Amino acid sequence: MEKISKISESEWEVMKIIWEHGPVTSDKIIALLADEVNWTQQTIKTFINRLLKKGVLGYKKEGRWYHYYPLISKEECIKEESEFFLERVFNGAVGTLVSNFLEEAHLSENEIEKLQMILQEKKKKDGNNLK
Repeated sequence: MEKISKISESEWEVMKIIWEHGPVTSDKIIALLADEVNWTQQTIKTFINRLLKKGVLGYKKEGRWYHYYPLISKEECIKEESEFFLERVFNGAVGTLVSNFLEEAHLSENEIEKLQMILQEKKKKDGNNLK
């Protein structure tokens, strides 16, 4: 997969609207964000333009309206952001990330069992790949 340009927190807010409602006009994006953030119309349009330049948004012109749609899925962005965070904060060490999280998190018995199952499946899968 081609590397996705880093998306800022503000751009994420715009993308969440587009993933949920796209294709969508800038007016609709502005209206949907009005209750969430205190940004001007121009600020939101600036974020849309940045996302277009980063290659994560596309558009289709219909009459005088531009309908924006995502060029990448939310899952792809989450994966990319997760990898970026893991590398930046934990030097790519997944074990350190998980250990750090588990030491601080309050988990139910059910959540612990689910995590154990995931780890056992991962061990089986990776163990088979090593042979």
